[in-house]
Amino acid sequence: MIGLSWLMIAFPLVGAFVLLVFGRFTNRWGHLLGVAMSLASFAVAVLGFFELIGFGEEERRRAVHLYEFIPGMADMGLLIDPLSISFALLITGVGSLIHIYSIGYMSHDEHRRRFFAYLNLFVAAMLLLVLADNYVGLFIGWEGVGLASYLLIGFWQFKPSAATAAKKAFVVNRVGDFGLLVGMFVIWTTFGTLTFQGLGEQITPGTENGTMLAIGLLLLLGACGKSAQLPLQSWLLDAMEGPTPVSALIHAATMVTAGVYLVVRSGAFFFPEGSGAALAVAIVGAATLLAGAIIGCAKDDIKKGLAGSTMSQIGYMMLGAGLGPAGYAFAIGHLITHGFFKADLFLGAGSVMHGMNDEVDMRKYGGLRTFMPITFATFFIGYLAIIGFPLLSGYFTKDGIIETAVHHQPVLGWLAVLGAGITGFYMSRMVFMTFFGEKRWADDAHPHESPSVMTIPLMVLSLGALGLGAYLVLSNRLMLFLAPAVGRPEELPAFHFTSTPGLATLALVAVGAAFAWMKYGRAEVPSVQPRGSFLTTFARRDLYGDALNESLFMRPGQWLTRLAVFFDNRGIDGLVNGLAAGIGGSSGRLRRIQTGFARTYALSILIGAALLTGALLLVGNI
Repeated sequence: MIGLSWLMIAFPLVGAFVLLVFGRFTNRWGHLLGVAMSLASFAVAVLGFFELIGFGEEERRRAVHLYEFIPGMADMGLLIDPLSISFALLITGVGSLIHIYSIGYMSHDEHRRRFFAYLNLFVAAMLLLVLADNYVGLFIGWEGVGLASYLLIGFWQFKPSAATAAKKAFVVNRVGDFGLLVGMFVIWTTFGTLTFQGLGEQITPGTENGTMLAIGLLLLLGACGKSAQLPLQSWLLDAMEGPTPVSALIHAATMVTAGVYLVVRSGAFFFPEGSGAALAVAIVGAATLLAGAIIGCAKDDIKKGLAGSTMSQIGYMMLGAGLGPAGYAFAIGHLITHGFFKADLFLGAGSVMHGMNDEVDMRKYGGLRTFMPITFATFFIGYLAIIGFPLLSGYFTKDGIIETAVHHQPVLGWLAVLGAGITGFYMSRMVFMTFFGEKRWADDAHPHESPSVMTIPLMVLSLGALGLGAYLVLSNRLMLFLAPAVGRPEELPAFHFTSTPGLATLALVAVGAAFAWMKYGRAEVPSVQPRGSFLTTFARRDLYGDALNESLFMRPGQWLTRLAVFFDNRGIDGLVNGLAAGIGGSSGRLRRIQTGFARTYALSILIGAALLTGALLLVGNI
């Protein structure tokens, strides 16, 4: 089945093609085709996974050649190894559940067929990104993901805020894309190849020099754009303007995981353990996990609160990815479990919105657990998983990252512990404001449970949030499985239930949850957002990220644009127009001597001859 792995990409790509090209003819059944194509892709991924684990550890790296793409540079082919198949299973599995959920969520949208076409396109592009065996194919998928995200975020283009958010995501990601593209140019110039196999044959593990550091930092810039890491995170919260299934797909299974994949895939080449580039990845991750958590504390919009948590959780993954082989498995493990519980949380938020007339302000919720029991139960499981409640998925994967970080980079590790405590606060705040307390909704709201086509995916996702982490981390299953692709640490770590960082994390999470209960569970929640302190305003304004970008990039860019326009108008155009005007003026003056009178011409000739004769006499030539 590995030889037919291209079908994973082909199925959703064909689905998108049919739905877009045949248009209104597919309106009645287009959504079903979109779901079927995603499920078919998932089936191929499952079959490929079982075939792959049937090989020995040294043989779990299978290349599938498709065709010669760029002669002498890169053939188009797929690389099926433990890393790529893990991503493929997550993308197609969670993606299929989101497709199914969307049948109910988008049931009343007249453009539902087009929505499913964009979902299929998104999945196809992401699969190409993670399955390509070279940076060229990865970049094509990378740009495809950017295009699909633009189309989905701005799907409701009649809303000015959605159109603006789509353009913002597209433009900010172009900055990261520039870094990735320049990095690819440097790789090609230095090594003469862009294939992962070719680089593996040329680069000695642990090699570090100025060129390698530059490549690593350029690739990190690309990863920061797609994975919404500092300083390119400003697009993420605005992306909530798209339909909620889009938020779940972007935040759980596709777009924001692309940067983590890029770093881990390139880790053996350009982010070796202990290198400057790897340290930069870890620092960016630690800074972002704190920034995202702080932002999440001040958001009353349930989707934007979850967006802040995504920014923070991806920060944990980037921190793990900067720690070498010891952190890779925990980073990928957290990425997989996060895909389940974050999709569960986002789709749960969508279920709440579905029952509350699309209201997103948590201050207008309250007491919804009795009206939406299934949504509450599944959301609560996702909540327990993300805060790292013992024995749930997030407990094993996130704590694994924290322990590894404390061992390798103690300062960054303890910052991650602090971030976990803040996570306990803002996620508990979200649960208490939404499902507990007195009702605060308007009289015209009639809370109700969502249909089964929406709640069944929630239940499946919550099962993954419950037990997947223990299965992946205990006995180092995931670490051993990924070893052929990302390397194996010198010593296999053992998960310690009573380690100092682990106990400190649990204590801070408990403190954060207790504080949230005192402020939002037991006390009355005001219906209007209070002014708050400077720190609260700082968090509400997304740490002034937009203001910083405006000051550092937008205004200087506008100034340079005005300068360029002035130089173009007064310099280049001025030179051309001035020369033309000068020639025109001279021509006009010369035209005046053409009177048409023969006597005037004779007089002019006589005067000219006299002047010439006089000049020659003066110089003594006659």
